[in-house]
Amino acid sequence: MEKAKVYFTDFRVKVGTSLLDKLKNLCIKAGINKIDMHGKFVAIKMHFGELGNLAFIRPQYVKVIADLVREQGGYPFITDCNTLYPGSRKHALEHMDCANFNGFNTTTTGCQIIIGDGLRGTDEAEVPVKNGELIEKAKIGRAIMDADIFISFAHFKGHEMTGFGGAIKNIGMGCGSRAGKMEQHSSGKVVVNEELCRGCRRCAKECGSGAITYENKKAHIDKNICKGCGRCIGACSFDAISNEQWDAGDKLDKKMAEYAQAVCQDRPCFHINMAMDISPNCDCHGENDAPILPNIGMFASFDPVAIDQACVDMAQKQTPFENSQLGENLANPNFQKHHDHLLDSNPNVHWKETLEHAEKIGLGTREYELVTMK
Repeated sequence: MEKAKVYFTDFRVKVGTSLLDKLKNLCIKAGINKIDMHGKFVAIKMHFGELGNLAFIRPQYVKVIADLVREQGGYPFITDCNTLYPGSRKHALEHMDCANFNGFNTTTTGCQIIIGDGLRGTDEAEVPVKNGELIEKAKIGRAIMDADIFISFAHFKGHEMTGFGGAIKNIGMGCGSRAGKMEQHSSGKVVVNEELCRGCRRCAKECGSGAITYENKKAHIDKNICKGCGRCIGACSFDAISNEQWDAGDKLDKKMAEYAQAVCQDRPCFHINMAMDISPNCDCHGENDAPILPNIGMFASFDPVAIDQACVDMAQKQTPFENSQLGENLANPNFQKHHDHLLDSNPNVHWKETLEHAEKIGLGTREYELVTMK
């Protein structure tokens, strides 16, 4: 496979030129206007940020992309899927409220917002994965799969489970329905906290395998029947149901790459990464902590593997901030340094496996040519 082109620009601007202009010019230079969007539905996948988190991409940047789509005759919509964990985005109504609170609406973004997997996170399409080794059929939010064209708009950052979050995580994990997220995250089943359970029976109504019964007005899950789909987690309004086991190693990374393959295969795709406010953990947190590295810039490419590799490579060259999770770890005389900013920030993560497996299954290439724009 020949080298992919990744286009890059930093955050420096001259007086009279905005970063929004820079982003538009970067995307055009990278070839977004070569995609035939006329009359097509275009999904712009991004993360709206958990309530209390301030590191997510600002909505004004998203409007640049939506306007480019409209200029090319397309019908853009911003999308994300509901979360598996309890929080402010576990069903579509809370998710939309969170998006609006964080500044995402039709005025600020120039397009509509659609939650990709529906009201309860159960509106999904099963998509066969080309070259998949762990996933036969990925469970992807239906609205995302209904789109003709897919654009990933990702905040590049650290991550407490996968080492970093970029295009592949934004696509693979972010586009999975609740059952899809469960499949990627966990090889186990769910458990009930009886102290929080109120016996409302909503989880039993959502369970597709009849695994939930009630004793003394408390839910009980038969693990021999449970399929581990996670739908009951989203159904519970009282956070009484949770995962029993999480896969935080290379299996999670590989599954995530295969989910990204399912989303991107067989249709035009374009990818943008914003390496700014590089927080140590995911934007799913209700906080974001101090950045671990300086702002780097904006990246654009047709290749999701190459763009993530370019971001990682440039991040490794940066000088860590002292007053950050990464800086504090490095300053600790008892800390075993890895000479790897992602591992030194979150020492128990695996991250190379994501890129290695994504390349192996044909999602893209790690070999790239960086084209720098002023």
